[in-house]
Amino acid sequence: MLTLLVVDIFRVYEFLIVAYCLLSWFPGAYESKIGQILIKLCQPYLDLFDFIPPIAGISFSPIVALIVLEFAEKGALFLMGIFGIY
Repeated sequence: MLTLLVVDIFRVYEFLIVAYCLLSWFPGAYESKIGQILIKLCQPYLDLFDFIPPIAGISFSPIVALIVLEFAEKGALFLMGIFGIY
């Protein structure tokens, strides 16, 4: 039961990051109410990956951030398995 909750939390955050990235395709989308909420939720995490330079004007830092988030999820589930937390 707890593992499903952890997986769901990670999936929701991954969805929020993807939605945040998709907003960059629409002019003025970050100024909307949803855009402001996504900025507050996603920007602090994505700022950790600003050291990755864009290639041909395309930033790959959100992809790296999603990969790291996936590793964090697997690590959390592994630790929950070791400690017997289900």
